[in-house]
Amino acid sequence: MTCHHPEWESAGTGEARCKQCGTRRFTDYGALRPPGLPQAVRPPARRRAKADRTAATLISRTAYHLSHWGLNRSRSLLLAG
Repeated sequence: MTCHHPEWESAGTGEARCKQCGTRRFTDYGALRPPGLPQAVRPPARRRAKADRTAATLISRTAYHLSHWGLNRSRSLLLAG
């Protein structure tokens, strides 16, 4: 059972308290980060190309193995039945 619908007391310190049960909530919370925008990190073109080739290889191998597994499984189910 919560009692937090009534009034909240604020002392201007970035927190408020429930007058009934004393529960605190933070009102001035913000994510902490240094000023300014983060800098984008961009690897050299050679490393980006290698990463793309590696990802493509993994995707094609996975697709091949999944399709091969599916064919073998369907054949074994057809032969067993």
